[in-house]
Amino acid sequence: QVQLVESGGGLVQAGGSLRLSCAASGAIFSIRTMGWYRQAPGKQRELVATITRAFGVTNYADFVKGRFTISRDNAKNTVYLQMNSLKPEDTAVYYCNVRDPGGYDAWGQGTQVTVSS
Repeated sequence: QVQLVESGGGLVQAGGSLRLSCAASGAIFSIRTMGWYRQAPGKQRELVATITRAFGVTNYADFVKGRFTISRDNAKNTVYLQMNSLKPEDTAVYYCNVRDPGGYDAWGQGTQVTVSS
């Protein structure tokens, strides 16, 4: 199993920046993809960005392209989400996720991001 610990959420004004971190431990050798999802009140959880652990191939939701950047540090088993030009509609709980080719799926506890107008 994989354990995930997120950090970096908080309150920021519109136009500001935040950096989320997610440290993985446990059976990390099997992880293929790391990513971030978010869930706003009353809405379904949605993909924000993913990155492959081996080659760093990235995938972004259209609503964050050009504003958010996902990266990883394999030596630290950590994935990051740099969020710039934040908007009030980015307010949500952000969850770290890892997946392996066999369908194993692990989630972090979530970190709150609040963007004030």
